[in-house]
Amino acid sequence: QLQLVESGGGLVQPGGSLRLACTASGTRFSTYTMKWSRQAPGKQRELVAQITSGGNTIYADSVKGRFTISRDNAKNLMYLQMNSLKPEDTAVYYCHTYTGNYWGQGTQVTVSS
Repeated sequence: QLQLVESGGGLVQPGGSLRLACTASGTRFSTYTMKWSRQAPGKQRELVAQITSGGNTIYADSVKGRFTISRDNAKNLMYLQMNSLKPEDTAVYYCHTYTGNYWGQGTQVTVSS
């Protein structure tokens, strides 16, 4: 079992930055491939970034060069550093596992002037 809790969302102006955190509790966090996905109002959920247990990463084209996913297995934490934010990044952001179907409750990110 794994419990996931996101934090760090909020309101930011275009061009600003936010860092999201995903705190995991339970067992074997370090063995899971972890993902950040997002869902904007009226749109389908989309994958933002993924990180394997070994630290290999992939990103959606829309966030490449702006977002960085990372993890600290010793602390059961995963992060999403978001820079140069755009209004189209506005969404609820979720952390979740690739296998096991463990999801957090989501955190709202709003990019607006």
